[in-house]
Amino acid sequence: MKKLLSKLALATALMSLGLGSAQADALKVGFVYLTNPGDHGWTYAHEVGRQQLQAHFGDKVETTYVENVPEGPDAARVIRELAAQGNKVIFTTSFGYMDPTIRVAKEYPDVRFDHITGYKRAANVATGNIRFYEGRYVQGVVAGLTTKSNKIGYLGAFPIPEVIQGINSFARGLRSVNKDASIKVVWVNSWYDPVKESDAAKVLIAEGADVLAQHTDSPAMLQTAEKAGVKGFGQSSDMHEFAPNAQLFASVNNWGPYYIEQVQKVMDGSWSTGDGPDHWAGNTWKGISDDFLVLTEFKNMPADVAKAAAAARDGIGNGSLNIFEGPMKDNGGNMILKAGEVLDDGGLWSMNYYVEGVEGKIPN
Repeated sequence: MKKLLSKLALATALMSLGLGSAQADALKVGFVYLTNPGDHGWTYAHEVGRQQLQAHFGDKVETTYVENVPEGPDAARVIRELAAQGNKVIFTTSFGYMDPTIRVAKEYPDVRFDHITGYKRAANVATGNIRFYEGRYVQGVVAGLTTKSNKIGYLGAFPIPEVIQGINSFARGLRSVNKDASIKVVWVNSWYDPVKESDAAKVLIAEGADVLAQHTDSPAMLQTAEKAGVKGFGQSSDMHEFAPNAQLFASVNNWGPYYIEQVQKVMDGSWSTGDGPDHWAGNTWKGISDDFLVLTEFKNMPADVAKAAAAARDGIGNGSLNIFEGPMKDNGGNMILKAGEVLDDGGLWSMNYYVEGVEGKIPN
């Protein structure tokens, strides 16, 4: 506990030094981070969002964060401590914080909790997410037009619906331009483990993959691709500086608008948990059309490939391209959607199958 309190005190002190004096009646907003924010990846993107929140509201809010919080019993202790310190809004920014957030929320009914990427809600617990899968469709289009071996390597963190959505969306983009290409998935079983991510990338490259994608957080996959002379995509933040010749583009998670929106609702009394069903992110699931997901410049690719990527991005953004519109089969040949049918959000969150173009089976 002493170590935890020390982390909290240090984080608060750093915020005070960097942001100036907060008003006594400032709304206190806490964040729980999975890793050190650093300069790349998932937690870094959240930290950028926190800074945007602080800059938007100025001294009307006082933000703080705790970093390197494991997705286990310690998470509940950290969340509880932030609530005890007077934070009236707490964002818990990783899927594995879901049950600890629900548990602590019962103890602090006057605190508003926002759990990022979860599906369980309560009277004072909302959920938020970004339609990451939209960027992965564009990645699939670029991969399909780039690959020479028709073998795509894909690093997955955990086999949960959010990750399955991304793999299937990638496959839909891939097969929309290249019917011969396929995806092999390697499960790393971690959100952030540079050694495992690098090793998995090496295996995929050794098996012939010449384009790599990831649903993990470090730039290790791209760095491995850079050394091997193959291509890949950045995740959560722009990773161009880690692999200037390998990165084709990156899907950047833009959390600032979400944090600002949610805190504004707390301030004006309109905050709610949303009116959607309890198995997806309700009314807080936005993507490219709302700039919650931003794609970086298309680089290291021919002009015609960049043009196709831009068309896919724009089609998703303006609603003219529906990624999961039938006909669509799973990778066992079973019809999922007939021509003209469209998968709704409930269907997206209950995906327990791979679509055509993905090899193998989802692990239990």
